[in-house]
Amino acid sequence: MHVKKGDKVMVISGKDKGKQGSVLEAYPKNERVLVEGINVVKKHAKPSQDNPQGGILNQEAPIHVSNVMPIDPKSGEPTRVGYKVENGKKVRIAKKSGETLGN
Repeated sequence: MHVKKGDKVMVISGKDKGKQGSVLEAYPKNERVLVEGINVVKKHAKPSQDNPQGGILNQEAPIHVSNVMPIDPKSGEPTRVGYKVENGKKVRIAKKSGETLGN
């Protein structure tokens, strides 16, 4: 997958198009990511030990990884991802600026 947990991403399609957030979790087997503040759905919760009141909760639902693009650290625009070997390690780079992405 071209994005990892902790990446700043922009949504490029769907109801939240244009919004930005960071990746909270990645699910590579399902090709989905959970992005902070994106694809918020209402979940009906029964009263439980943790939530004695119950009620309707707002929470993020996973979206397909093809609908997000990492944000270039230099320009702040969405960019494609490339790979380069530096000091014997494979690192992800932003195609627009050539900057390294993430850690």
